Amino acid sequence: MKFQVDGRTVFASTGTGRHRADKPAAVFIHGAGMDHSVWVMPARYFARTGLNVLAADLPGHGRSAGPAMDSVRELADWVVRAMDAAGLETAAVAGHSMGALIAFAVASLHPGRCRALALLGVSAPMPVTGALLNAAEENDHAAIDMANTWSHSPAARLGANENPGMWMMGTGQRLLETAGPGVFHADLSACNGFDPDEFDGPVSCPSLLILGDADQMTPARAGLRVQQRLDRARTVQLPGCGHSMLSEQPNAVLDALISIFV
Repeated sequence: MKFQVDGRTVFASTGTGRHRADKPAAVFIHGAGMDHSVWVMPARYFARTGLNVLAADLPGHGRSAGPAMDSVRELADWVVRAMDAAGLETAAVAGHSMGALIAFAVASLHPGRCRALALLGVSAPMPVTGALLNAAEENDHAAIDMANTWSHSPAARLGANENPGMWMMGTGQRLLETAGPGVFHADLSACNGFDPDEFDGPVSCPSLLILGDADQMTPARAGLRVQQRLDRARTVQLPGCGHSMLSEQPNAVLDALISIFV
């Protein structure tokens, strides 16, 4: 569906469902250089089980008008304005990677809008190497190559997946290639500049961390430190899974989300 936020067009997937005022909602926030399509499996599942689903393309991403934002705080406030525009008062909020930082900020800054929280592939802070930032700033394809390689576990780089027809490395590369000039750099800058100490509001809603044991981008040990900032959190660790868990182990991720969203 398309709607307006701050006078600009926003595209969001509803998981093929139609919004109903009497149903709870789930909001999905994608990671750096990505778009709504990374959430296709959870979005469809939760829409079919009766939830209102909103998986929006962030500003400047996918089919949403820009410009891209380079601040997690600004993006969190934008997500809340998108919820307002879509008629969602509260929602279970899930984010992956950069999206996890945004989801965490939504829960911290706007606690009344978040009934449950799921953070996938998260660490706080989330530093980005200078080589990756510089390549992204120059719109050098090397940035895509580095991020896409580091995001996948060794097994995923070989192409193994329990779901037939999934080309994980190719899909990750193509999504990053579709991002407009400067978008990936803005996203990485938002991650690199994130300071968890700026968000000291209590996060008391039920929370879930989904971490990959083979994650090179946000190692599981860094994700576990985030749990200390959440009052009611539990953790699911995915064995042998890299950062791109939505494509590497989509079934396990969906099972984990069901446990907190339903």
